Amino acid sequence: MNGVWEQVYTPVAGSLGLSALVAALPIFTLLLLLGVLRKPAWIASIAGLGAAVAVAAGVYGMPLGRVAASIAYGSAFGLFPIGWVVFSAILLYRVTLASGKFEVVKDSMGHLTNNPELQALLIAFAFGAFIEGAAGFGTPVAVAAAMLTGLGFSAFNAAGICLLANTAPVAFGSIAIPITTLAVTTGLPLDRLSAGVGRICAPVSLFVPAYLIVVMSGWKGLRSVLPAAAACGVAFAGTQFAISNFVGPQLTDILSSLAAMGALLAVIHGSGAGGKQQRSGREILMAWAPYILLVVFVLVWGLKPVQTALSSVSIPVQWPGLHNTILRTAPAVSKPALYGAVYTFTWLSASGTACLFAAILAAVVTGLRPGQFARVLGETARQLVKAELTLAMVLALAMLMNYSGATATLGLAFAATGLLFPFFSSLLGWLGVFLTGSDTSANALFGTLQVVTANKLGQSPVLMAAANSAGGVMGKMISLTSIAVAAAATNMKREDEALLFRFTLKHSVLLATAIGILVMFYAYVMPGWAP
Repeated sequence: MNGVWEQVYTPVAGSLGLSALVAALPIFTLLLLLGVLRKPAWIASIAGLGAAVAVAAGVYGMPLGRVAASIAYGSAFGLFPIGWVVFSAILLYRVTLASGKFEVVKDSMGHLTNNPELQALLIAFAFGAFIEGAAGFGTPVAVAAAMLTGLGFSAFNAAGICLLANTAPVAFGSIAIPITTLAVTTGLPLDRLSAGVGRICAPVSLFVPAYLIVVMSGWKGLRSVLPAAAACGVAFAGTQFAISNFVGPQLTDILSSLAAMGALLAVIHGSGAGGKQQRSGREILMAWAPYILLVVFVLVWGLKPVQTALSSVSIPVQWPGLHNTILRTAPAVSKPALYGAVYTFTWLSASGTACLFAAILAAVVTGLRPGQFARVLGETARQLVKAELTLAMVLALAMLMNYSGATATLGLAFAATGLLFPFFSSLLGWLGVFLTGSDTSANALFGTLQVVTANKLGQSPVLMAAANSAGGVMGKMISLTSIAVAAAATNMKREDEALLFRFTLKHSVLLATAIGILVMFYAYVMPGWAP
């Protein structure tokens, strides 16, 4: 094939182990700068990209033109749709601040409960899961973290809590885009993949609300809200299991989050934990209007007929110098195939656009004058410059590793673990989300590899593919895209971003390990329970 560059997965002395060590250099760079040297995320992301360039060109022999094209392609993804979501969500929050309505939101939350643990469960976990199910792609962390900051949480606590909470719903986020992508990539039945992810995620979701409170306030804090945390976990996990197994993936998050909110409100009302309401019903409704509009817009955007109409004006771009110029080969894929690179500019159908319309309409409803809205727009743009740079650099790093073959090398190294593969299958998904910030991207990246390896080892391909998606959700809290979104939403000090990464890393590893053990249980102890 003239002009096509073929990926090689063992470029260092033909050794998979040595090649994997070299392929992981960009990851080691990120971990060193963030976890040890405590550098801001934007600096770490630029350094990590530099390491990825050195590995791609110097070790894998990737042509420089394709290196540059991969970086540009990834940067475009980082800025749109991901960076677009962040900008629009923060703009919506700043509209509520500038209009003075957030004070009313705070008062109305105090009427429901002035207990910070219960506020965290309501906003970070339950409301965040609802937004994840409807929109995804960073929106829940941006919205929920900004709300908690406004309620009096420190920037660090708000960001950390929301990152931890944004685990249980991720696999079914954005109307189940990660799982539908996994089905398309692997050719496996959507209903079985949905059931598999539900059976892995639901047992962990059961404990996430309690885990969240222990991290936030210790065991003493959990004891004070144990009935609420238990009700929230049971309602969310029970609904997540039932819907994913017996209905389908698309509405799993939305129905699970509504069940969790209902359970929390019932416990709060029953315990008399609410405060005295000082505001009129109309005043409260107007204050919550921006968030009501957000929910309405993202739900409408998610409706199939609307989605189809909006997507009809999207602009697909076969990325110059990259699309179908690289050949992926076995064993990363079942048979040699050209690596496509189509960037779709979803300017109207993107969830960030839905959020932008909500912000514009919210400005009108809350009484902001055009000049005030313009100032808010400018302040939001200035606040997010470094966060948007980080998103662009991280996605550039991820795409460069994908197209150079470095990511496939790491995946094959995980696949070489034999009997332990069910455990490492989950960690492969975790690694994919850490690199790309997206469970959807991790499923597209490693889904086929999981199936090929499962068939070679005599494992269930559905279970291994589901493990990729379920394990991936625990990598969300440490991805630099998520860190950048949370930091931007809370206006966090730049030096605290590294501390936030270190804080989430230990929880991410622990929860990913729990997912891996659960998959091992399904694979070897109770295979009849696997989908």
